[in-house]
Amino acid sequence: MPHSSDRHRTHGGVIHHARGYEIVSMLAFGGFRRHTYDALVRASGAEPGDRVIDIGCGTGYLTRRAAVAVTPTGTVTGVDPSPQMLAVARRLAPPTCTFTEAGGERLPVADGTAHRVVSCLAFHHIPPELRVDAVREMHRVLRPGGRLLVADFRPPRARLAQHLLGAVTGPAMRYDGSDEVRAAVAAAGFRDVTTGRQRPLLFVVTATRP
Repeated sequence: MPHSSDRHRTHGGVIHHARGYEIVSMLAFGGFRRHTYDALVRASGAEPGDRVIDIGCGTGYLTRRAAVAVTPTGTVTGVDPSPQMLAVARRLAPPTCTFTEAGGERLPVADGTAHRVVSCLAFHHIPPELRVDAVREMHRVLRPGGRLLVADFRPPRARLAQHLLGAVTGPAMRYDGSDEVRAAVAAAGFRDVTTGRQRPLLFVVTATRP
């Protein structure tokens, strides 16, 4: 979504314009959105019967794709601070999905009850001073042996491409947060932390709760 200043790189931000977000997301993935999100779900290890928590779920696209993987007996809970985004998510989701309004730094989820925690294109929206807390919350809600997957935008390396991207999406999407995410995940006590990529747009950090 377009932003007017560098505040979103420094302070994060909540998206409230669900329709605009959906349009930008579909254009950004160039027809490969479903393929990309299904690959993220596979990388999370989600399987039938799992309980999955989707942090910063937005309009619930990843939530819905995860629901396909955990059927028929699993569930997916989407968490997002924007009521506007959640209204769209609830309208589009199957019965195996539920949604709750909250920030990632204070999850309304009991300790050790999730098999998987996933998050895509949300980390850079969390205010920097709350990002470590959010990752600790991800650790808290996972069961021992549970798997974490955090994916976020990976800006292009070419300076011209970065400039063009920033003109369309705002400065937050020019920031590569992969090192910050990896450090926060390791500091929270996760093990087997790995970093990869999913298509040109995303970096992906995965880890396991001991």
